[in-house]
Amino acid sequence: MSNLNNIFLTDQVLDLIADSIASQGYVLLDNFLPIDLASSLLTDVEVLSRTEFKAAGIGRNKDNKLNSKIRTDSTLWLTQQTAPQMTYISVMEQLKQGVNERLFMGLSEFECHYSRYQKGDFYLRHLDAFKSQQSSTQKNRRLSSVFYLTPDWQTGDGGELCLYADQKQVNSLLKLAPLFNQCVLFLSDVFPHEVLESQIDRFSIAGWYR
Repeated sequence: MSNLNNIFLTDQVLDLIADSIASQGYVLLDNFLPIDLASSLLTDVEVLSRTEFKAAGIGRNKDNKLNSKIRTDSTLWLTQQTAPQMTYISVMEQLKQGVNERLFMGLSEFECHYSRYQKGDFYLRHLDAFKSQQSSTQKNRRLSSVFYLTPDWQTGDGGELCLYADQKQVNSLLKLAPLFNQCVLFLSDVFPHEVLESQIDRFSIAGWYR
C-alpha cells in the first residue's frame, strides 16, 4: 500500500479495511500514517515512557490485577494530552465512521494506550473480548487495533504478534513483526493472540472499538 498523503484515510483504504474484515476478520496496513505523524508519535511515546508508564494489568476496572506470569509490558492510556495523540485519535475516529458506513458494525467509542515491551517482556495468548461479556452497562470490544512505533526492527528482535484461529491452535494463523508505521485490525472476540518475548524496546498503540 502506498503512503497516505494526509491524516485522512482515503475511500480506497477504507474499502480495503472493510472488505478484509468482512472476508477474513483482519487486515494489515503498511505505511498507515504520514511519516511525520508516525515519527511524532514515536517521539511522544519515548518521552512519556521515561516517567509516565505503569505496569499493565489484566481484567477490567476493579478486577484489573497485575500478573507477571501472563503479561509484563507497561502502558499509558492516550488522553489527547499532546498534539500527536489528538491527531491519531482523530484518524481512528474517521476509521470508525468509515467501517460503520460499510459494514454496519455499530462501533462506538474508541480507547487506546501506548504499550512498551522492554527486553524480556511478553503477553501470553488471550482474547480481547468474549461474546458472553456483552451487557447493557458495558459495551464489548468489537474491533482491536495495534499500530507499531518500533523503528528499525530486525529479525531476532522478537515482540511479534501472533494471531490464532482459536485457543487450541498450536501454529499461529499470522505472525506479524512490529514494523514501524504498520497497523493491524482484527475482530476482538474471534482471534486469540499473543506478543512474543521482545529483545528490544518495542513501542505500539493498542486500541479497541466498542
